Amino acid sequence: MSSMFDRLFGSAKQTMVAPEDALPGRVSPILTNPAPHTVLGTSITGPWPEGTRVLYLAMGCFWGAEEVYWQVPGVVSTAVGYMGGTTPNPTYEEVCTARTGHAETALVAYDPTVVTEEQLLRTFWERHDPTSGYRQGNDVGTQYRSAVYWTTPEQEAAVRATAAVYGDVLAAQGYDPITTELAPAEQAGPFYFAEEYHQQYLSDAKHPNGYRCHATTGVPFPAAA
Repeated sequence: MSSMFDRLFGSAKQTMVAPEDALPGRVSPILTNPAPHTVLGTSITGPWPEGTRVLYLAMGCFWGAEEVYWQVPGVVSTAVGYMGGTTPNPTYEEVCTARTGHAETALVAYDPTVVTEEQLLRTFWERHDPTSGYRQGNDVGTQYRSAVYWTTPEQEAAVRATAAVYGDVLAAQGYDPITTELAPAEQAGPFYFAEEYHQQYLSDAKHPNGYRCHATTGVPFPAAA
């Protein structure tokens, strides 16, 4: 049975909008003059050093997701934005209506010689609840869904392998099946950079005591054999 919270506030936002019903959006990007990464000092849009790979991860509120990854050794840069929807160049306010179809997503640019896809994905699975559908904790709506959008064959292999492993571990603990959206980035559509005030929102220079949502299962990813 759904909670009173869900009935009053969540149900309308937990239905994916049909493309024909999505908001029209706009031609021009929302983020026009991106500043360097507040923590890492690198470009958030690239170009990055040769060999850098990009993985897109959605795990609830993108503020906390981005903060998790800029602390990982081997990560070159991070950014937040909107992906997996229909509306071109959406604003945050539009995404929050659940009428754009986008998920709040973290772009993670990394050096694969320093950090592996498996390591990045271990963090992904452990730091949110991939079984909760269109919500993370009290954050309710399609924008908070779990998703991974890959850009290389190596990433796809790692995504599918780790999803299978973690799904089995969760099932053994009595959890529902993983609901994470797994798709190539080209299928998910463009990554639209979010507004400047969202970039590195939880950095010391902006909001070090700001809101973080890490609604985890508490189940660790199994150690490598």
